[in-house]
Formats: sequence, structure tokens, C-alpha cells
Amino acid sequence: MATVGKTIYVFGGRDAEHKELNELYSFDTTTDNWTLLSSGELGPPSRSYHSTAADGHHVYIFGGCGVAGRLNDVWAYDVLDGKWVKFPEPGKSCRPRGGTGLAVAGEKIWIVYGFAGEEVDDVYCFDPASGEWTEVETTGDKPCPRSVFSIASIGQRVIICGGEVDPSDLGHLGAGSFAGDSYVLDTATKAWKKLAEVAEPGEHPGPRGWCAFSVGRRDGEEGLLVYGGNSPTNDRLDDIFFFTPSFGR
Repeated sequence: MATVGKTIYVFGGRDAEHKELNELYSFDTTTDNWTLLSSGELGPPSRSYHSTAADGHHVYIFGGCGVAGRLNDVWAYDVLDGKWVKFPEPGKSCRPRGGTGLAVAGEKIWIVYGFAGEEVDDVYCFDPASGEWTEVETTGDKPCPRSVFSIASIGQRVIICGGEVDPSDLGHLGAGSFAGDSYVLDTATKAWKKLAEVAEPGEHPGPRGWCAFSVGRRDGEEGLLVYGGNSPTNDRLDDIFFFTPSFGR
């Protein structure tokens, strides 16, 4: 899911029979009304485990697991015109993947890590204005390869938290190994920084992945909101945390 203003947009996923879907729905939080915006050939191919992000008037979709395998395509839905646009594909260097971190920062789309048959640690940037892809060479205290982590963009920075660092032999039916650390990528300098961890139990989400997450605001500061997810013991979690990073200030 992703939000633009007071509207939530939901794309794709799997149904009860594990069939991939490609409907795009909107939910108006002021009227509590659902609307089917596109389906079938009018939008991206059906998929699950894809990534979604938004800016002021676009909803972006990247990758995921399609009917015939993993994908690495990028689509944009213009919420004003009500139309989908498919962007140029990144090429073979950006392996098709699911569970990717997707963020919009500096008017560009950032593809961060993901699962491409194994956990990967590469970063790509797409500029919608020029239609150009760039594989980003990052520096600093770089996170280990991972997927299905929480992610949020605040200004020019992208925050990630947790994620799966080693998949389960049971696939999506089991819990792999999860991280509980947090990092920030400065998209201007291309440098990673590990953020300080809270030592007290219950004051930090801890190791987990497959969470619901969003940018949030508390006491005037933006941060990362993390809800639920899957634990290392394969338990489904129902707690919620708000993380306000200081970025070293």
C-alpha cells in the first residue's frame, strides 16, 4: 500500500487460492469508500511480494513475484490522470526480485536490496525525468544483504529497519533469520550510516521482517512507523513502534 494525501492505494497481492492479482484500489479515508481504479490489461501484470511507494501524485510499483517468476519492472500510476505508465526497465544488472525496499527521495526512485533467489545488497536509482537508471555505489557502514525490511524516506534520506537476512527452507511458510538493526542512506552523498540501537527490551522492534510500515509524524518530527511482522520464531506480531532518527545531530 501507499498513500497520497488522504487516499490509500492498494495494488496486487495474492488471493486465498494464492493467485497473483493486479487490481488497483483506492480507499478514501474521509468517506470510507473503496474504488476499483484498474484491473486486467489496464495496469501492471499480476504480482505479489512487490514494493510500493508514492510521491505527491504518483503511486509507484516495482518488481515482485509474477505469474512466470520474479520481476524488475517499474510502473507509475498518476492519481490525477488515472493512468498507468511503464518506465524503462533497468537492464540485466538489476536482478528481478521481491521484498525490495522502494523509496522516493530527491525526485528519484530508489530500489534498495531485496531477494533475487538470495538476499542482495545492491542499490539502484531511477530518474523519471530523464528515464535513466543508475547502479549506485554506496559507501559507509553498509547493511548486510536483506529483504522484506521496513523503509521510509525523509527528505534526502532513506531509513531501513530489520528484514530477513537468511531465508527459511520453508519459503514463505517459515521464518528465516531476521535483523533488528537500522540504517540510513543519504541519497545525496550515497553513504550509509548505522543508527544507534535502543538497548532496553520493548523499546525497539527487534529482529523482524514482513512488517507494515510508513512514514509517520510525532511531536513535529518525521520518522519510521513499524507495525507487526514476522518474528524469528515464526510468530505474527501485533505491536507498533515509532522511530525518530536523529541523523547524528
